[in-house]
Amino acid sequence: MDQRFAVSAVYVAALFLSILDVTIVNVAIPTIGRDFHTPAASVDVVVIGFLVSLAVFIPASGWIGDRFGGKRTLLAAITVFTLASALCGVATSLGELVVFRIIQGVGGGMLTPVGMAMLYRTFPPAERVRLAGLLMIPTALAPALGPVIGGLLVTDLSWRWVFFVNLPIGVAAVIFGALFVTERRESRPGSFDLSGFLLAGAGLGALMYGVSEGPSQGWGSTAVLATVGAGVVLLGVMVRVEMSVEQPMVNLRLLSDRLFRATNVLVVLTMTGFFGVLYLVPLYYQDARGLSALNSGLSTFPEAIGVLIAAQLVSRYLYPAIGPRRLMGAGLLGIAAVTAAMAGASGAHTSLWVLRLLMFALGFCIPFVMMSMQAAAFATISPESTGRASTLFNANRQLGGAVGVALLSTVLAAIGPSRQVGAHLVAHVAAYRWAFLAAAAVALAGSVTALLTVRDAEAASTMVRRRPPPTAARRPEAAPQY
Repeated sequence: MDQRFAVSAVYVAALFLSILDVTIVNVAIPTIGRDFHTPAASVDVVVIGFLVSLAVFIPASGWIGDRFGGKRTLLAAITVFTLASALCGVATSLGELVVFRIIQGVGGGMLTPVGMAMLYRTFPPAERVRLAGLLMIPTALAPALGPVIGGLLVTDLSWRWVFFVNLPIGVAAVIFGALFVTERRESRPGSFDLSGFLLAGAGLGALMYGVSEGPSQGWGSTAVLATVGAGVVLLGVMVRVEMSVEQPMVNLRLLSDRLFRATNVLVVLTMTGFFGVLYLVPLYYQDARGLSALNSGLSTFPEAIGVLIAAQLVSRYLYPAIGPRRLMGAGLLGIAAVTAAMAGASGAHTSLWVLRLLMFALGFCIPFVMMSMQAAAFATISPESTGRASTLFNANRQLGGAVGVALLSTVLAAIGPSRQVGAHLVAHVAAYRWAFLAAAAVALAGSVTALLTVRDAEAASTMVRRRPPPTAARRPEAAPQY
């Protein structure tokens, strides 16, 4: 079987699982709290534990994949994620659920970087934009489907099914991968860099915890200040240590490559703005407009339609002709404009169809950025360094998503999502407007950064038009028979 298809099928399924899990579990948090007789604020540890575990194991994923083989590592990661999902579904206490979510994060932390490295080694640069189009499928559908599926499962079945739904996809991906994906190992993965793993894992884990808890506990709380400070210090020490190691766990020397460095900065800014908005919109729908989780998900779904339409346009026509610099700049500018329009439209009585149209427009802008970024990010990275490069890229992507949620949550909390009017507590829509504007400002900063730092010439190897399939008219005529 063509390895491009085999690896793509397994990785797209794994990525879909990982992204869907984040959005679908968020819907179930209030129900889990009621079932375990725990306040919803305390149940957030189910989400935080997963994110911290994810951050701890991402740095080691590149070395593990190079050392034990991409296929073996990816299938092991999917297996761990799937088994932990089953355990989450049968948990009998909040403590058990948190432990199983941490185990789930171990698998999630490895599957995305390792799978991405396998893909970029399988697809040559000329086919990277086609690859980026494949990756947009789970990136677009999972966040949109998560609230819809989660609302249906929690309402009609049980919160436990938000974890059980992972099982058929995970099992199918492991079986298919075991049968059809071929193994490939790097010849010189180097020895395990224990100091790099401990410093990077502890630093990223502490930083993710502090950033995630800051909006709820307050940025001035001792726990948040201590964990964020510890994370920054540990990562600073990690930089110094890793720059002096011949074969580091986290190869920061890759950031000396201008294009790779630029795309890493842009992935942080893009995920901060985009993921922040995906977090904010359901809150606005449910808390400010009173929609159910299911109706909120259905009103968010037009974003996925916009993504799927624009993905074809970008991959087939625009990227080969225009290149990543202007597409990323225009896409981020579009995200900024649409998000600013959401701020203006986020009133208490605005037609939901206006907001759905804006969600479609937001989704339409995303492929301009994400597909261009994914196609160009590894254009100047050697196959031997792809595993470590994927580790860096995915660590920054996760950090950007966490910062986006923290930033917009902080803006909401600072202004107050509700206010007292007479004897009633009503939604304070101004808080949502300022949060949308904060996301727009981040996207605008990303647009300027893309135009100033990305050079199309460095990504020229990925700017190749798709060749049309041969037709009967183009085939050479058969030699005449005499």
